[in-house]
Amino acid sequence: MAHEHTDHVSADDEYGSTPPGATYEHTDAHAGPIVRFIVWLAVSAIVIHIGMGFMYEFLIQRSMVAEHPYPLAVDQPLRLPPAPRLQQFPANDIYRFRTDEAALLERYGWLNKEAGVVHIPIEEAMRLTVERGLLQSRSPEAPQDLPGQMASDASAGRTMERRRQ
Repeated sequence: MAHEHTDHVSADDEYGSTPPGATYEHTDAHAGPIVRFIVWLAVSAIVIHIGMGFMYEFLIQRSMVAEHPYPLAVDQPLRLPPAPRLQQFPANDIYRFRTDEAALLERYGWLNKEAGVVHIPIEEAMRLTVERGLLQSRSPEAPQDLPGQMASDASAGRTMERRRQ
């Protein structure tokens, strides 16, 4: 039985060396047109930027000479941007808001004079609430956990309601 000895040949081995008489691939791109295009692109970019600079300076000079620098804004009233607008001084605004709220919570005043509704200082309201017994706890004999009952979401757990199945 004849056993043939062959060297291991891969697909890349044929590209390992250039055969004698071979030159470059004639379908490759030529470097000349690519270099000319890059030079043309750089020159045109420089010319465009210089032209834009001259145009900008021309428009600035023209606006300084004109009576109305912005012709589209002639005879237009000063307009504010659409709402909501940003606050210019938010720290001052929140300080003023908190002092106004604190003053409202610490003084007597009318909410609705015709209906006879007033507001009183928060400390006085808490004292009157405790004094009049308006915060009655549940009686100890009332069952806390009734079957089928759960704390109500609307009352923050102060009342019970039937579970929905």
